[in-house]
Amino acid sequence: MVGVGDGIAGGFGGFTRADGGVGIRNRVLVLGVNGLAARVAERIAAALPGVVCVASRDGRGQIEPDIASHRAQMLGLALNPNVGGVLIVGVDEEATEGYRDAIARAGRPVDAVSFAETGEDAFAVMDLGCRRLATLARAASAARRGPVQLSALTVGVECGHSDATSGIAGNRVIGALVDRLVDMGATVLVGETVEWLGAEHLLAARARTPGTGAAIVGAVAARQAMVAASGASLTGNNPGEENIRGGLSTIEEKALGAVAKAGSRPIEGLVGLTERPGRPGLWLMDGPSFSPVSMTAFAAVGAQLMVFSTGPGNSYASAIAPTIKLTANAGTAARLPEQIDFDASPVFSGTETAEAAAGRLLGLAGEIAGGTLTWGEALGEGLEVPTRLRGAL
Repeated sequence: MVGVGDGIAGGFGGFTRADGGVGIRNRVLVLGVNGLAARVAERIAAALPGVVCVASRDGRGQIEPDIASHRAQMLGLALNPNVGGVLIVGVDEEATEGYRDAIARAGRPVDAVSFAETGEDAFAVMDLGCRRLATLARAASAARRGPVQLSALTVGVECGHSDATSGIAGNRVIGALVDRLVDMGATVLVGETVEWLGAEHLLAARARTPGTGAAIVGAVAARQAMVAASGASLTGNNPGEENIRGGLSTIEEKALGAVAKAGSRPIEGLVGLTERPGRPGLWLMDGPSFSPVSMTAFAAVGAQLMVFSTGPGNSYASAIAPTIKLTANAGTAARLPEQIDFDASPVFSGTETAEAAAGRLLGLAGEIAGGTLTWGEALGEGLEVPTRLRGAL
């Protein structure tokens, strides 16, 4: 586990982009924009050290609103402030050039290669792709960190494989961190709409406007209706098996613990799956409850950093945004020392306050933002999972 002090006074060293965004990493990204190009995109990325690959299995055979959602997620990942260069790998010229042109208009370094360009020759795609990627990687290496404030951060907060320690302590520590970040002028995203079920009225009461409060309640109701229309029940399959083993008995109990991540500050608004917050502050995202999809959506709307609480453990991490893994379960912290970045178990045992732990966590967030690796980064756990269906649970 990374040891840190009691918080940080200033900012961190970040990469300022042409569009004004601030990255905490300088990733070079290979973006496979449709399924037929996925494998060659992965091979191109694997040929050069330190390159991140997001290769979608979709991008063709979709209709609205799903195709627009797919494109927005993929473009959003390419334009995340942590990305310093992008190689688009596609099949047809129209889609490939469309992505390249949109990224170029945002002022980001970008190149592309397609099967159409090479006469459907996968070997030629591989050769051209590696050459163009090498040029992007070398150019990206010229970027240097400069001083920026923590207010430049957009942070996604998540929980997965929760147990009783999550709501009692782990998520409370994240909530106290969220309050500090919001007070400093940063932006925070909380997602997983169905995880608010039973606690949506508490979130709605904190909304900046009555309209936002109504939208929060309506978003949960819409998810319930979607499940009911399928013949299933949210209360019949949530909490999940690992949640029940960890001591959670009902979706309402799980939700009360989950929304603790949102702290106590006013909620500025509710954004959709591919919608960027319009100003700093605390925002809810109406999105799926599967952690990889939820966190990919955070990254696609600009989150540079994730804070993810777990009970028994959860190895998932974003490929683009460093993911601080936190647990308040002392057994988990002891059992997974090379996977848990932050031990919040003193809060659960009563030997530390949530506020004090949040100070330590803010210090760690500053160190990670400045370049210290998370365990997920050190172990290469990163992955992005764009959702095929805009309405997925």
